[in-house]
Amino acid sequence: MIRAPRSKPVRVLDQVGGSYGVGMVDTVTRRAALASRIRAQQLDRAEGTIADTAILDLGAQDTGPDGGRWALAIRGIDVESLPADDLVTLWTVRGAPHLYRRQDVGKVASATAPFSDADAGKRIYDASKPLREAGIGNLEALDAVAAALRTAVPAPTVKGDASAAVAAALPEPYLRFCRVCDATHLYEMPFRLAALRAGLELQPGTSPPVLQPIPGFAPSARRSPRHDVIRGYLRLLGPATPSEVAAYLDAPVKEVRARWPEDAVDVSVDGRTASTLTEPVGDPVEVTRLLGPFDLYLQARDRELLVPDPARRKELWPTLGRPGAILLDGEIVGTWRARKARKAVRLDVSPWRRLTAPQRRSIEAEAERLAAFRHAAPGGVEFGS
Repeated sequence: MIRAPRSKPVRVLDQVGGSYGVGMVDTVTRRAALASRIRAQQLDRAEGTIADTAILDLGAQDTGPDGGRWALAIRGIDVESLPADDLVTLWTVRGAPHLYRRQDVGKVASATAPFSDADAGKRIYDASKPLREAGIGNLEALDAVAAALRTAVPAPTVKGDASAAVAAALPEPYLRFCRVCDATHLYEMPFRLAALRAGLELQPGTSPPVLQPIPGFAPSARRSPRHDVIRGYLRLLGPATPSEVAAYLDAPVKEVRARWPEDAVDVSVDGRTASTLTEPVGDPVEVTRLLGPFDLYLQARDRELLVPDPARRKELWPTLGRPGAILLDGEIVGTWRARKARKAVRLDVSPWRRLTAPQRRSIEAEAERLAAFRHAAPGGVEFGS
């Protein structure tokens, strides 16, 4: 383990009472914490299976052409050989589409559901205000939208048609006027978060999205430890704080803190106190990966730890149009964007530091891998200054 020479007193959270006090915690270096995170997410492995791919416990966000399947590919999964029915695409965390193992659907439905009515209210954003004014609970509203969705989607249905049918079936507190469309719609987040409650999945690769019933859907009666979202975050993105996990889920901090794992251990990383389920161990990982813009590694809410330079953070996480990130030997060293020219894919790379010839070759090799993933010819790499 890479540690500072000794522990130091810091202010820590009492996991039982919620009060703060002074205690002794181990100090872990930033590089050790990141190396452990890379290994936990299996970014260092050459091959694997769907069954043993850790990020599928928490969900692999499937946004953009280099989304969930690319995230699996750079973790050693031969996505071309996967049986078509092994994976399922669901609207879950933050209403975004995520990939999961199909066999886990029931457990995922339970694990990603809001913890409480207050939590549901935060997750559906501004949709909660008219519901509250009408005396409708947030969970009650999600159930009502889910019931309407089940009726509206007996077979594969384009999102717009499903939304129109649900809007016609529900009263005013569920609806909003959209100036862009000059029409009245259902609020977006209740629609997305109710889809899995209704037993609906997304057809892979459809735009606009096509919803369809999940065969044999039945949510699990209780949350599975393997799919517990708080434990999953700590295991794959830890060390972390309740605030960071809450931000990832769009949940209230107090709801996350109330369910904080009893076996979580506090450590000090880069001057901040956070919790982990496993001790960060190991040397930096010598591997090159082209992380997609929404790869789980980039979903951690401790962005200052991941990318210390504020200007670089702004470049990597803009409000719109995120680039991918270059992970090289344990550090993010630049951004990338792919552009298609005829039948080839070319990579535009913006490095944040001087790259050696071997490092450039490793990026070029990954660019060829990306082109093959996209079923295109490699178009080379353009390294910016």
